[in-house]
Amino acid sequence: MSAITPTKTLKIDFVSDVVCPWCVVGLGGLETALDTLKAEGIAADIAFQPFELNPRMAPEGENVGEHIARKYGSTPEQSAANRAMIRERAAEVGFDMRMGPDSRIWNTFDAHRLLHWAHETAPDRQKALKQALFAAHFTDNKNITDARVLTEAAQAAGLDRAEAAEVLASGRYARAVRQAEELWRSRGVSSVPAVVVEGKYLISGGQPPQAFEQALRQIASEG
Repeated sequence: MSAITPTKTLKIDFVSDVVCPWCVVGLGGLETALDTLKAEGIAADIAFQPFELNPRMAPEGENVGEHIARKYGSTPEQSAANRAMIRERAAEVGFDMRMGPDSRIWNTFDAHRLLHWAHETAPDRQKALKQALFAAHFTDNKNITDARVLTEAAQAAGLDRAEAAEVLASGRYARAVRQAEELWRSRGVSSVPAVVVEGKYLISGGQPPQAFEQALRQIASEG
């Protein structure tokens, strides 16, 4: 039997942050749904768009438990229960999340500059870079403000490590990332993940595969 050629390719803007655990869950759910929808001739062109949960985060980062307590008023017990729940949801979509009480949360602006560079120069590698950055932060608990960690992620994604280092050192794409962040805020995105399909349909949050599957099937039929 010959492979089914996609008859409908949806444009998806995946607005997210590298330190957003629900973005990991949402991306996994979206990819699982798209794998299922291949048989129906539905595919997607995904572009990752920047959103900073903590744009004023200090360079040294912050303990994740202290950060959640300060930002949301959560107790240590509530934070631990929430991490356990997210860890289970991430495992369901094949991601190994190892965040613990001693993990840290970081500023992500440089990571977003690298993602913008990937989209500009090798768009087929942008998703791999996003996944490598998720793994560096959530699985390996690395400091994603560290240029070495960021360039390692770029290399793991099949991108040129030396050019990634030059992008980071030069400040390249800083203005473009700021403009993109403002664009999505101006369009009403205030929390992530925000999955924007065909520029007008919004799927919010770390949805399970079935929810993405149903929504994308409906959108494709309307197109």
